[in-house]
Amino acid sequence: MYPSRFRYEAPRSLDEAISLLRGGGDDAKVLAGGQSLVPLMKLRFASPELVVDINNVPGLDYHRAGPDGTLHVGALCRHADLERSALLKSSQPTMAAAAPLIADPIVRSRGTLVGSLCHADPQGDWASVVMALGGSVVAAGPGGRRTIPIADFVTGPFQNVLEPDEIAVEAVIPAARGTRAGGYLKLERRVGDFATVGVAVALEMTGENVTRAGIALTGVGGSTIAATAAAEALLGGALTAGSIGRAADLAAEASRPRTDHRGSAEYKRHMVRTFVTRILRRAEPAPAEERAA
Repeated sequence: MYPSRFRYEAPRSLDEAISLLRGGGDDAKVLAGGQSLVPLMKLRFASPELVVDINNVPGLDYHRAGPDGTLHVGALCRHADLERSALLKSSQPTMAAAAPLIADPIVRSRGTLVGSLCHADPQGDWASVVMALGGSVVAAGPGGRRTIPIADFVTGPFQNVLEPDEIAVEAVIPAARGTRAGGYLKLERRVGDFATVGVAVALEMTGENVTRAGIALTGVGGSTIAATAAAEALLGGALTAGSIGRAADLAAEASRPRTDHRGSAEYKRHMVRTFVTRILRRAEPAPAEERAA
């Protein structure tokens, strides 16, 4: 199918883009990577009257650490940029683990992290990663900028809190107060498929003690799920077989999977438990005799 007729604009500044959106109202959409919007338009699941392409807006294609260690990811930073990032590999293990698992190489070359967050697909990988890390989205509009925690940004399947004349310009990951650990694991039927189950775990550790934990789940509910109780079960001590098992059980309980062609609800809960266990075991300190060897 072909998309419905629409007007196309390619502004060269953020202010111009916001002005266009303000004039277009609910019938306008922002195009960044286009890897979600364009397929929806071709299938006519989305039929905007105005498409505002922000790829000519300068200064949005970055990912960088601020002086305090906060990570900033601009709206035009591609998945592939994050996949190749030395910064993520050295300081963001959860994001570094997720980046190569986003869709396929073609999508990663054009799609963006911020666009994925805005799309709010329950099977999208980045939302659970950013949620586990306690991240936020920065939106720019006629009244200036506002920062929205990711837990408040996504309101449901394919829904977010952006106003019609706002643009998500940046994702922000707060600085760690200790050493980061964690990862992302994803079950998919084939490369590039949507997640049957995905699990993001982000830890901050001082020595062997967990001082902050975030666990979020992909594809096992109507939206990204924050497994808060599971994360809290890890706080205040070292990772042990007992605390890992407890967290894995609580994460499975937090999931809300449905039986479908990808697997039974029971199977998906089992995979949540398995993935949480695998990620945490990798972060578990080695026995004393191994450290001394």
